[in-house]
Amino acid sequence: MKKLTTSLGLNGTRLNVLGLTALGLTTLLSSNVWAGDKGNQISFGDDNQCQVSLNYDVAVEPRKLVISEAQKEVYRIEQGKLYVEGNEVELDSEQQQLVNQYAADVSKQLPEVIDLVHDAVDIASTAVSMALTPLLGDAAGAKIDAMMASLSERIDTVAYQHGDRFYLGATESSLEETFGKEFEQEMEQLVQSSIGSMMMSLGSEMMSGDGDSFEEKMQSFSAKMEKVGEDIETQIEQQADELDERANLLCDNFQQLAALEQQLHQQVPQLNKYPLMNLQQQQLK
Repeated sequence: MKKLTTSLGLNGTRLNVLGLTALGLTTLLSSNVWAGDKGNQISFGDDNQCQVSLNYDVAVEPRKLVISEAQKEVYRIEQGKLYVEGNEVELDSEQQQLVNQYAADVSKQLPEVIDLVHDAVDIASTAVSMALTPLLGDAAGAKIDAMMASLSERIDTVAYQHGDRFYLGATESSLEETFGKEFEQEMEQLVQSSIGSMMMSLGSEMMSGDGDSFEEKMQSFSAKMEKVGEDIETQIEQQADELDERANLLCDNFQQLAALEQQLHQQVPQLNKYPLMNLQQQQLK
């Protein structure tokens, strides 16, 4: 099953320039950056302290929470009422209180996740552009920016806010629709149209370095790349730190939300078959 994997935090935003370049090219060249074999993972917190795996797509509107898969509603909580597979579930006062609290907490956290995803992508896009444009030149840099813009537009279809409606798509069908063959072909076309000029710019940059021998030129090129990496880290450090703080807070909030969901399933057995999330906590060393 294809999965959504979005890493947020220090290790995902603060990279040396060569690692950053590899990350950017991997993102641009392969739609499978959004696919994996271990779950619909949205990982956040320092060193991925907690991994929240979403099993369904989630939509939030005022006084309405909809959990769905393949554009088919699984259950919804609307104005204090619970509907499972389209059928209303009778609730006592204690169950209704739990349902309302759960809907409110999910509705509060979802916009935070969506904002964090977009902010992380923005930081990564800026860093990739800053790393590659000096190396490959303005023309190639424009191509890179176009690729990142296309990726960002695709992300907007699976994590977005439209007025009072928030949506996060994490299931196989949602991701296949967004990052399927069409997206892969689009990326391949962009890369094929750019790879020649990129390689020429890269070769020219390497050979224009200081020194007479090839080894000296490579050393000069390596030093230049290291300096670019240091400059990038300096410029995005504050943004990365702020992202880390928000990710850590989300980590704590989702631990509480997972505990609430477990309590909800104990009290409302009709929801046992439909766990929204799985939470794995990593032991700190």
